[in-house]
Amino acid sequence: MKSRFAIVFACSLFAFIAPAKNGAPRVQYDKQPLPRDANGVASFANVIRKVGPAVLTVSATKTVRDSGTRSPLDDPMLRRFFEDEEGTSSSRRGGRDRERLEQGVGSGVIISPDGYILSNNHVVEGADEIKVRFSTGGPEYQARLVGTDPPTDIAVLKINVTNSLTPITLTDSSTLQVGDVVLAVGNPFGVGQTVTMGIVSATGRGGFGIVDYEDFIQTDASINPGNSGGALVDALGRLVGIPTAIVSRSGGSMGIGFAVPVDLARYVMERIITEGRVIRGYLGVYVQEVTPELAKAFNVAEGTGALVGGVVTNSPAMRAGVREGDVILEMNDKKVDDSRGLRLAIAQAAPNSTATFKVLREGQTRSYRINLGQLQIDDEPTPVPERSRTPPARRNDNIPGIEISDLDNRTRTQLGIPQDVRGAMIMNVERDSLAAENGLRPGDVIMEVNKQKIRTAREFTDLTRKATGSILLRIWSRMGNRYVVIESPRRQR
Repeated sequence: MKSRFAIVFACSLFAFIAPAKNGAPRVQYDKQPLPRDANGVASFANVIRKVGPAVLTVSATKTVRDSGTRSPLDDPMLRRFFEDEEGTSSSRRGGRDRERLEQGVGSGVIISPDGYILSNNHVVEGADEIKVRFSTGGPEYQARLVGTDPPTDIAVLKINVTNSLTPITLTDSSTLQVGDVVLAVGNPFGVGQTVTMGIVSATGRGGFGIVDYEDFIQTDASINPGNSGGALVDALGRLVGIPTAIVSRSGGSMGIGFAVPVDLARYVMERIITEGRVIRGYLGVYVQEVTPELAKAFNVAEGTGALVGGVVTNSPAMRAGVREGDVILEMNDKKVDDSRGLRLAIAQAAPNSTATFKVLREGQTRSYRINLGQLQIDDEPTPVPERSRTPPARRNDNIPGIEISDLDNRTRTQLGIPQDVRGAMIMNVERDSLAAENGLRPGDVIMEVNKQKIRTAREFTDLTRKATGSILLRIWSRMGNRYVVIESPRRQR
């Protein structure tokens, strides 16, 4: 592996200080590709000697009111690496709710000489006070929260220490390949700075529901509570990701960890610093994966683009002529691999910019130039479904496991269903039924059957009774419109 060490030290000379743009911090950036023609490494000590000073311990203290509710972080399957050290400074002892001080220990990475630090939102969320400590020891420093972006779980901090900082070098995370060696650096369980080694197990992971925009690097490098917000670096010591979540049954590492790619983290960081928040582009479509069943229903190749399950009224997509059932193949001449990739691309596009889309509709391709809007954050809570005096539900033997009803105005108001949504409402779904397996839930509204619009439960029953093969449904739900394919029971016989 002598050749690799030679390249390591040579490549490190190519690192440069990226010029600041519109107030963004000056970061060290090295986009030279990794050497992939060597067979082994005797030691990463020199790499860690360079990286270690850039990784900090982040302590966040907040006052919480204990009302006995269960935290989402109690989920043993998908934990974020946030080691809680709870105190009991109660100001209302004996009351129904108890206030206490809670301290979380995570990690952070210095990314610029003027003291900017990348970390995770969930490490500092709701904190009253944030302090950082260098791995080399010394005093704790007060950190200022510059801003956070919960949809990507990124936070930006800043410390007023500039004369002794050793910022990490960033690289282009899009060039990572499965099998590349990576090192995770952080403070797991509060034991002090720890380094673990593994490889890139996969890239572009998502669909877990951890955050809104998921494009994770998956690694088997051991990551544990306290690693959140730390550094995932390549074999040259360049930052490629920010560790964020793990799959675990025990709360500790099981060889499946996820990190936010540094390309995405850097984009979010620069928006927070220069604009105060992340302003995202907006197209106004609900998109979903093209599964084998949907590919057959829409006569497209499996895994082709992103299927439009719904178009938001008065959105840029609607004004341009995009329709439900369209398959978006390209955006700005770049292939759309899946719905998650399309959402990320639109979110990172500038509002009011023009984007070009290639769309497949009924076997023919169309091109659209669309002026994107700005994604608005809806702070209004989602209405809580209630059972009310709705028309009586009826079972449907054509799709076993569901009970449906007409959608009346009272139910529409209680569930917050838009006025332009018409169809049959699902009142009940039996556990382990075919409907449940396909994601149908009470409160969903069936708007189409085999591309035919319906308005009543009777129309739904009539159309499904006539179906002899797969049944294509278009569904409205609070999570967005989508298509679902269900095999007819008669065909299964």
